[in-house]
Amino acid sequence: MFLAAVAALCLASPVSAQTALTPNIGGRVVAQPDGVYAFGWPGVYFEGRFTGRSVEVAIDPQLEVLAVSIDGKVRNEVAMPGVAHLTYDDLGPGEHVVRVDKLTESQTGSARFLGFTVGKRGQALPPPVRARRIEFIGDSHTVGYGVRATKHSCTQAEIHDQTDTSLTFGPLLARRLDADYRIVAFSGRGVVRNYGGAAPGQTLPALYPRMIPGEAAPVVDPAEAWRPDLIVIGLGTNDFSTPVAPGEAWADAEALHADYRQAYVRFIGDLAKRQPQARFLLIAGDSFAADVEAVAKTVDATTPGLATPVRITGMDLGACDWHPSVADQKMMADRLEEAAKAVPAFSAH
Repeated sequence: MFLAAVAALCLASPVSAQTALTPNIGGRVVAQPDGVYAFGWPGVYFEGRFTGRSVEVAIDPQLEVLAVSIDGKVRNEVAMPGVAHLTYDDLGPGEHVVRVDKLTESQTGSARFLGFTVGKRGQALPPPVRARRIEFIGDSHTVGYGVRATKHSCTQAEIHDQTDTSLTFGPLLARRLDADYRIVAFSGRGVVRNYGGAAPGQTLPALYPRMIPGEAAPVVDPAEAWRPDLIVIGLGTNDFSTPVAPGEAWADAEALHADYRQAYVRFIGDLAKRQPQARFLLIAGDSFAADVEAVAKTVDATTPGLATPVRITGMDLGACDWHPSVADQKMMADRLEEAAKAVPAFSAH
């Protein structure tokens, strides 16, 4: 799967790289000294634009898989520890776009981006800019847990290696709508309850403020400049996928559903206060569709048109541990695209 050998060949034939590119950054990153960015949430990406025949990409994947593409074509998937300097000196004349995408999920730790540079005959151009912005908040379905696999039984290593956030409904929808995006998603997490009742109190809303998912600090600046037009939330599968067990915070399923609805309304309310320009699409899965519809109705009673439920059903769940397949992800993108185009505040861009 990984092209470490090809990457090594690139490392062996460096070119003079003198001009740094200013990247367009999608997702949450933590700026470090010397222009380095650390990042851990799924689907983070960096884009640079330039003219010239060569570009160098400097990255440190740590334990993750990073894809490097030029002009929309993936050139390498890098999964090696330590800093990699990949040089591409076979480009044609004219304008090019270089991009790094994080494919795998970091529940602990982070990867690093060290920069793009172009050769002495190249010229840095302003980074790609898109008029629309979408934020995706969710769980393993949003992450793309094991999505490349075509079997249900996977080892932990296979789950990691077959996860590919770039194949999920979020990036698919963003590309169709020519939008920049960021993803805040964590496998196994819910609104009030995680899968099997694990990690009480560490639900997705509790993790949401973090800049890197496995680290309690730093947290997002409430006054940050990134303003999404649309926020897509897919949370609920983990809240209800297993029965409430003795010792959990809810007496029964009815109490869990009531708590889910109330907490979900509060979460949307908090997001709306920070992002008053945004409208919400709420994914409604088979086990919690009525709850999501009730949440949207409650939210819209205060702010008409703020939230729209999007029913998702009929998935084949062909990937690892019965997770959405590539075909399922495309189907979800289709349904979300239809809903997004009906949101006046978003479609007006």
